Amino acid sequence: MIQETAAIETGCSLSDHDSSYKLLFSHADMVRDLLEGFVKEKWVGQLDFSTLERVSGSFVTDDLRDREDDVIWRVRWGREWLFVYLLLEFQSTVDWTMSVRIAAYVMLLYQDLVKSGMVKRQDRLPAILPVVLYNGKRPWNSALDVAELIRSIPGGLDHYRPRVRYLLIDLVRYHDTKPTAKHNLVMALCQLEKSKTVEDVHKVVKQLIVWLQAPEQSSL
Repeated sequence: MIQETAAIETGCSLSDHDSSYKLLFSHADMVRDLLEGFVKEKWVGQLDFSTLERVSGSFVTDDLRDREDDVIWRVRWGREWLFVYLLLEFQSTVDWTMSVRIAAYVMLLYQDLVKSGMVKRQDRLPAILPVVLYNGKRPWNSALDVAELIRSIPGGLDHYRPRVRYLLIDLVRYHDTKPTAKHNLVMALCQLEKSKTVEDVHKVVKQLIVWLQAPEQSSL
């Protein structure tokens, strides 16, 4: 993980950096810490994290299957499933069309859930939380909801303007990062992204060594 963080400064391939993030967020602990630490809403406390499971890509269409860097999880929210769509892209520039892409991916996921039979005819569609992880140098200033990019037309047409919002996590500029005070792996990852010196990195690594002592955490 430290090597991949350093890759940005040394000019190594960002695809390697993206792949390391995909591996990190293939662990349920990372997804749990992301939801508990970064989604400041009451419903998160109602999630049953013991049910967290990675959604198989075997049922998705070619459009989503090509999204190799994305990770989809689901977790029980009472009797319902909540799907967490993690868009794992780390680009040097802000993508002003990100909300359009997110809206397309969310609709494709709904379509695939229906086609696969995971959602039956009499069922309601599950909630989806789209998350974009960003570690670029410039502050993110792109629209967080596709509705913000669509021209507002008076006279009732505004009712038909689609609204799909995503959660942006800016790893470099997240301010509530206190890995020494909170046992949160994603916050520690933020601290690594913000590290300016080797000493800064060592402080976080020492904390991670303490957190990840259990045998079942060896792969993480």
